[in-house]
Amino acid sequence: MPWIEWIDEDDAEDRLADSYRRLTDRDTGKMDHILKIHSLNPPSLDSHYAYYKDVMFGRSGLSRAQREMIAVVVSTANRCEY
Repeated sequence: MPWIEWIDEDDAEDRLADSYRRLTDRDTGKMDHILKIHSLNPPSLDSHYAYYKDVMFGRSGLSRAQREMIAVVVSTANRCEY
């Protein structure tokens, strides 16, 4: 598993703290690690999330289930815990 430095929720300030509040899962109260890796560059965090929303929820010829399946297959091929 790769090691990437990130700022934890308790240490986030200003724009990063705002992004963390907005993007934290309301059900679990946790922030996804894939988003935390952008914490040293908050604008990239916001851009990453906007891109994710467009890919997963934007107009497409693929259903949401098909998009999720593609994500699972790619993560499995990359040995990523999706």
